[in-house]
Amino acid sequence: MGKWKQASLICAGFLGGVLISLHFSAMAEKEARSNLPIEELRTFAEVFGAIKQGYVEPIDDKQLITHAISGMLSNLDPHSAYLDNDSFKELQVGTRGEFGGLGIEVTMEDGLVKVVSPIEDTPADRAGVRAGDLIFKLDDTMVKGLSLTDAVKRMRGKPKTDIRISILRKGENRPIEITLTREVIKVQSVKSRVLEKGYGYLRVASFQENTASSVVKHLNDLYKPGALNGLVLDLRNDPGGLLHSAVGVSAAFLPPNIKVTSTDGRVPDAKHTYYTLPEDYLRSRREEDFVKLLPPDAFKVPIVVLINGGSASASEIVAGALQDHKRAVIMGTASFGKGSVQTVVPLPGNTAIKLTTARYFTPSGRSIQAKGIEPDIVVEESLNGTSASRLRESDLDHHLGNDKDSGLQPAQPRSPTKAKNEPAAAPEAPEAKKDYQLDQALNLLKGLQIVRSGTLKTEDR
Repeated sequence: MGKWKQASLICAGFLGGVLISLHFSAMAEKEARSNLPIEELRTFAEVFGAIKQGYVEPIDDKQLITHAISGMLSNLDPHSAYLDNDSFKELQVGTRGEFGGLGIEVTMEDGLVKVVSPIEDTPADRAGVRAGDLIFKLDDTMVKGLSLTDAVKRMRGKPKTDIRISILRKGENRPIEITLTREVIKVQSVKSRVLEKGYGYLRVASFQENTASSVVKHLNDLYKPGALNGLVLDLRNDPGGLLHSAVGVSAAFLPPNIKVTSTDGRVPDAKHTYYTLPEDYLRSRREEDFVKLLPPDAFKVPIVVLINGGSASASEIVAGALQDHKRAVIMGTASFGKGSVQTVVPLPGNTAIKLTTARYFTPSGRSIQAKGIEPDIVVEESLNGTSASRLRESDLDHHLGNDKDSGLQPAQPRSPTKAKNEPAAAPEAPEAKKDYQLDQALNLLKGLQIVRSGTLKTEDR
């Protein structure tokens, strides 16, 4: 009986320690002081003791407790997770835009790793890994039974080392095996070029620590040859990133001191409104306000924002802010729909938990969670009216509902997004250009007619 009592004390102490360490607000503290679920804790202690005593191989207390923490978080929603020492370091390195790995944004579904989006110009992207692919084996290790953290840890590693991934792909009868060579993934979050005289293209691939200041630098470069008549802001397949970075990018196009987004959670610390103010987008008071370096014309140049099913999180914040303030025309297909905020809470031993603490909303109060940003003009990826089938937030098991009181939702089938009264798809013309959506964005900026699904439609601006 001594072992059971000891396990029970470990369990109670562990849970109490977690509750105390979070200390989000007086509300959380009040809940922590409420009665603990004694019967459930007793069951936990009995399971803990049974594993310690009877499992086929010895397992230490620390490992069991770590598994328990990981299980609690992973069963909340697709984005809450336990970060061990290595994973916490990788998270910190990843936000700086450099890490060793394959170059894929992933989530977990039914015990398998599901690809949200490959990162541009990385081993995974060049090898043809696609959004929606299910990774079921890493080398000779089955993914089933691994946590997402463990799977990511196996995929990352030293540059110039190989890993074999086995994937299931919709429409393919047999598994696909791909051998990838790890590289130092240096994600260049911002790229730009002149499409033609007077029209610029700005691509934001992810939202890292320096993305907003980099956007300002690229905008200044685009203005060097002369004033712009229009700008395409490409947020397609941008999986998101840091919230302050999204606010900073929005501030590069919007007037000062207007709302970009707001967050709402159960506790006061999770309720906040973010504006186009330096205190909301600069990392520290010592950092120069890069928005002041922009040419005045950048705040009034006509903008078309391109989004698709791979545009998530921070990219949806930017698209939603520019849409609500009527600063840009949003074009493409519906975005991913990740409208939840994850707070990283450091724990002892250089570990942490990533906990979903709030939903975020557009300036007008729309929740993006499990719904996404609907474009003002629906333009599919090709002239024949088709787009690649993409994983979205609403497809994930246990995804958070759209309404703040709706709770967790099972995955729901999603039909392709189409414009109202959209005609039947027409055969793709041989002369169709490679990036159809970008072509139509440029046409809109130039005031030309837009070809959509085989018809001509004049867009008034």
